Amino acid sequence: MHHLLLLGILLLPKASTLRCYQCAAGSSPTCIDATEECPPLATHCSALKIIVYAGESVIADINGKSCSFADQCAQASVNFGLTRTVLNNECCTTDLCNSLPAPDYSKSRPNGRKCFTCNDLQCNGTVECQSNESHCISTIVDLKGQKTTMKGCASKQMCTSTEQLQDFIGTQISCCEGDYCNNSNRPRAGFLILVAPMLSLITWP
Repeated sequence: MHHLLLLGILLLPKASTLRCYQCAAGSSPTCIDATEECPPLATHCSALKIIVYAGESVIADINGKSCSFADQCAQASVNFGLTRTVLNNECCTTDLCNSLPAPDYSKSRPNGRKCFTCNDLQCNGTVECQSNESHCISTIVDLKGQKTTMKGCASKQMCTSTEQLQDFIGTQISCCEGDYCNNSNRPRAGFLILVAPMLSLITWP
């Protein structure tokens, strides 16, 4: 009986491992030479694009490719008025399907929602939310060792709770729905699971 069980296990088809193109995040949109085998729960290949605006000017255009988990596949943005970060992690589910760079979804129009934003030490300015930015956001970020309050608009994905992120970012995030609802700071862990590592690549003024 034991031998029959062992034989049955050996004859079972091996679970196929997804293979994806892999490229560390950088400024080049193309990178298809390196490949990687994904861990079992990473069921998607992805092409990542993060664009950071200062006003109307693009100050960072970051691209990357990798294996991804299903909940990392997202289009999201956060808009602090003076700066806006737009993320697109385009996913697919077949071997080496992430050969093309992720599309640029950063061009958008105001959606009617309005939130508070911070200028210098005051946080009573107005920012017009764009595209899928359906929430107002307040956050405390560490910029070059100085804790700074930032307020603005964010997409729902940026506000989804992920406990593992709280220690990783080291910041407080509060999201709410409704015009100008971000006039208080209620700490909470936020999404930013893909944005956070990329922001560390940016040299802030």
